[in-house]
Amino acid sequence: MTRPHTDQAYELTVTRAFIAQHYLTVPNPGPEGEVNSHRFRVELRFAGPELGEYGYLVDIDAVDDILDSLADRYRDTLLNDLPEFEGLNPSIEHFSRLFGDRVAGALSNPTPTHLTVRIWEDDTSWASHTRRLDG
Repeated sequence: MTRPHTDQAYELTVTRAFIAQHYLTVPNPGPEGEVNSHRFRVELRFAGPELGEYGYLVDIDAVDDILDSLADRYRDTLLNDLPEFEGLNPSIEHFSRLFGDRVAGALSNPTPTHLTVRIWEDDTSWASHTRRLDG
């Protein structure tokens, strides 16, 4: 297999949307201190310098399965009540990291070297978390 130059990378993004609730636990959170719903849109962006055996960076069907499972976990749920948010303010910054933890744990033999999870909480606001993937 030909290896691209080190400054080149492939990228693949898969998205999913679901509605979940949360409330912020910081001092003076304003209206976000009350339970409120968001239509979260999650974008998983995989990146890596080379493709796998079949010419994929990552199998989209496998990513779809992971996203379906995670959307089912979080859909119509109060994030504050989930064990992964215990002791944390359920901000979209924390949510993007925790979501990535579950994606990284569900991948088997990943070809990509990086994963960025971007979570939109509305049409104008998003947060992301990027990590290395060790395949």
